[in-house]
Amino acid sequence: MADTTLRSKRTTFVNSVDGGIINGLLDELLEKRVLNEEEVERIKAENATVKDKARHLCDSVTQKGPQASQILITYICKEACFVAKKMELESGPPAENVATKDFKGRSPFSSETKQTQNKKDGACPGPSGSLKICPLETAQKIWNENPSEVYTIMDKSTRTRLALIICNTEFEHLPRRDGADVDLREMKLLLQNLGYTVKVKENLTAAEMKEEVKEFAAHPEHKTSDSTFLVFMSHGILEGICGKTYSNEVADVLKVGTIFEMMNTLNCPSLKDKPKVIIIQACRGERKGVVLVKDSAGDSEKELSMDSNFEDDGIKKAHIEKDFIAFCSSTPDNVSWRHPVRGSVFIEKLIKLMKEYAWSCDLEDIFRKVRFSFEQPDSMLQMPTTERVTLTKRFYLFPGH
Repeated sequence: MADTTLRSKRTTFVNSVDGGIINGLLDELLEKRVLNEEEVERIKAENATVKDKARHLCDSVTQKGPQASQILITYICKEACFVAKKMELESGPPAENVATKDFKGRSPFSSETKQTQNKKDGACPGPSGSLKICPLETAQKIWNENPSEVYTIMDKSTRTRLALIICNTEFEHLPRRDGADVDLREMKLLLQNLGYTVKVKENLTAAEMKEEVKEFAAHPEHKTSDSTFLVFMSHGILEGICGKTYSNEVADVLKVGTIFEMMNTLNCPSLKDKPKVIIIQACRGERKGVVLVKDSAGDSEKELSMDSNFEDDGIKKAHIEKDFIAFCSSTPDNVSWRHPVRGSVFIEKLIKLMKEYAWSCDLEDIFRKVRFSFEQPDSMLQMPTTERVTLTKRFYLFPGH
């Protein structure tokens, strides 16, 4: 029976899941009416650790019997296959028990508790389109080749990764973005499976979006996180991302530069030297093609003098904007395409390729693969573009670790 299986695997479950998976499970169990809102909120109690939440979740579900337990097991097998492998819920050898450490100059991957490893570089078997997990020996090889050029990941058991998704679907003066619900659901699941606790905000004005980013930047969890993702999905113009009240008369637009400013070293010091990924699904104009626009010749900001005198010898200079990468759905002045049922073409391709290659490729290489996919003859006429890249190292997501 499923409840008996779950009880026998309780310890493995508690030691394998992270905050992102817990949140995904709670959303699924709430939607399937296995748990009610009061039970979900009790499990999400802010003062509880991830392991405490996992224990409470597992016990709450098993007490409800085999049918409820099977729903939880099915979700784990479908959306968190590396956890399913550790719990031996799928066929094949059990996955390794990975212990990660954040040691400067040393491998963050330990094989001391390694069990039988699937030797095939690819990841655990599962349903088509599931996130492929990085085998331990692959992660170690990537790290050992040049550790100084790879961003270090923090210990999975203690890190507190956060991600923010802002999705505008309903507008007062613009057409509804049909299909955006698919983008939101799939992007949230992807980030959760990559270990991020995802905060979702919908249908905001530009001022509200700015306030949400500001609040997100101030979260104390970033101190014990190793990276972050911010995803914006809305209508857009060349100047930025449209708020829900945008019209020809109302300039309700969040400028992309504002996002960078809110998340930079000055305003978000907890993410200093850590990758900050900004993904934007929005039109940037009305042109329907892939022609690049000319560089702007606007006034540049006044440069900060590197010879400034500091009264306090303890002050350390730091780059105001570093470790960023923005991936936009189209080039300046051009449209982005969205299917009313499947969602945005850019988001669909990005998620597909992230699931397929995150185990072996760094983020910039994955973004290149996304651009290449739009070069194919049957692709929509838009070309995603990577902008304001200040990553100083390779950002590997190491799914499963």
